[in-house]
Amino acid sequence: MNDFIFEPVKGKTKPYVESLRQLLKNIRHPFAAGDKVGIKLHWGERGNKGFLPPDYAQEIAAWLMNCGAKPFIFDTTVLYSGGRRTAEDSLKTAAAHGYTTDFLGCPLVIADGMDGRNVISIPAGYKHFKTVQVGNVFDMAQGFVIFSHFKGHMVSLFGGAVKNISMGFASRAQKQRMHSDYHPVLEKKKCSRCGVCAEICPTKAATISEPDYPVYDLKKCIGCAQCIAMCPELALQIFWNSDMTVFQEKLIETAAAVWKKIKDKVIVINSLINITVECDCLPGKNPLIGPDYGFIGGYHPVAVDAESLKVTGPGIFEKVHPGIPWQRQFSYAHEIGF
Repeated sequence: MNDFIFEPVKGKTKPYVESLRQLLKNIRHPFAAGDKVGIKLHWGERGNKGFLPPDYAQEIAAWLMNCGAKPFIFDTTVLYSGGRRTAEDSLKTAAAHGYTTDFLGCPLVIADGMDGRNVISIPAGYKHFKTVQVGNVFDMAQGFVIFSHFKGHMVSLFGGAVKNISMGFASRAQKQRMHSDYHPVLEKKKCSRCGVCAEICPTKAATISEPDYPVYDLKKCIGCAQCIAMCPELALQIFWNSDMTVFQEKLIETAAAVWKKIKDKVIVINSLINITVECDCLPGKNPLIGPDYGFIGGYHPVAVDAESLKVTGPGIFEKVHPGIPWQRQFSYAHEIGF
């Protein structure tokens, strides 16, 4: 059997559930009857318009149940303000986006717990991280489906399976460790002093007093980049405290540590549809930058991401996020044996 299964979209009617169903029919899986299987996905930030609808998650859950497995869907809480910062808010956001137990036919779980304390440190042994801290979902599942929306990202160029595992399994503390190498820099000539950055900053690192320009306390800044992404005037730029490749390496190291724990019973599926400028973490319209291609299934996140880039081409992402050394994700994964 081939290492990859590519199932193109059929027709122009969304959601493309039939295409995903065909992929699932053709993919081999390691799950046994009675296995609890966690479906890792992103149900979208509150106000986001580009997230994948729950129809695909429902299809995966139904397929798993037909295989005799017991699926559940999970995600972790996030650093930034909005509808997923706390477990309670995240579940409310999921429900508002149609991700409910009644519709999906299986439970939804916040992997790092309702209080954010259901976390464990697992061995990494790499250059940046000797250990990584993640939501303790491993005791809940005997297998995993990594189901990722392939789209753009301001600091990793694209977000796919690797990012879904790395940021998606990570505790809030681990997310902060990965984001710690950059902070915002203001271009005053572009700034309208609207105050959006101060309004959305989760740590109050950004402040503004009329008629002054906003200021940023870098000791409080956690590098979540929400202010950069949401600035309506594009007046904030990323300043890197270290080489831009460090973030790429940290992303890979965290995913590699998680992969060591889950690799024996997992399948990986990327959705190359609704390909947007930014990830599903941001509210707003989030413009499309490419056509709908279909679904790619495989057995390793680095390989599935690489195959996804072959289908879309990196150019659609480089055009909207120039200068990101995204190739380091793949070369570093090779270097550390991931």
